[in-house]
Amino acid sequence: MAAEKTLALVLRVVEFSETSSIVTLFTRDFGKIRGLAKGARRLKGPFESALDLLSLCRLVFLRKSSEALDLLTEAKLERRFRPANRDLSNLYAGYYVAELLQELTDDADPHPELFDAALDMLARLREGHVPVEAVVLRWELTALRMLGHQPALSSCAECGREVPTTGRIAFGQLAGGVLCASCRPGKRQVVSVSGASIALLRQFADPEDEAWQTIELARGVGGEIRGLMNQYLCNLLGRKLRMHGYLGTKAS
Repeated sequence: MAAEKTLALVLRVVEFSETSSIVTLFTRDFGKIRGLAKGARRLKGPFESALDLLSLCRLVFLRKSSEALDLLTEAKLERRFRPANRDLSNLYAGYYVAELLQELTDDADPHPELFDAALDMLARLREGHVPVEAVVLRWELTALRMLGHQPALSSCAECGREVPTTGRIAFGQLAGGVLCASCRPGKRQVVSVSGASIALLRQFADPEDEAWQTIELARGVGGEIRGLMNQYLCNLLGRKLRMHGYLGTKAS
């Protein structure tokens, strides 16, 4: 069985025995994998403490059948995720990057562009130059777009008619985005959102727009957007994400 080599981001580590761990990683070439790392908990060994949460490493592994764990044989650390000034808000946002990768992706389904986007978001969080709320929102909308789950923000999710960003706008959680006045009646789980919030969501969702990096979300609009995105992801995944309760934590 030939060994595979790839660049990998550590998403989750679970103790398996006194010396070994089961590790979930998002790899650039093979997508999400789960593998057994024998001896990973020893101070000296083939992994050299490279399998920490959010570490980027050069991975060597043996692929098993779909029913079995892959066997991790070697990992060389490229870099660790350590936010500037030990900022808790940036740290929790980094954990959220990992949680979304784990929850939104399927095993063995490669998304190289998503992998690169995750590294870019983690680099921004590590450097701390961009408002953390902006990085989180950009990451959510980027991941949703690349995986085919981005909500409709410009046109009605039902009929495709353009929806202007004036007044209050209906957003259908089950419908998958904004709704025009004609399609709103009778829909379940619809919330009313300000036009300003939808306009900002459109800007953050645009892959060509780089101005998002300088935007600081005001408390009112930022809170409305955060509630909307949290609920949208909960509906999409069928459960509440663990890190949602930590987003917005103040810097330590």
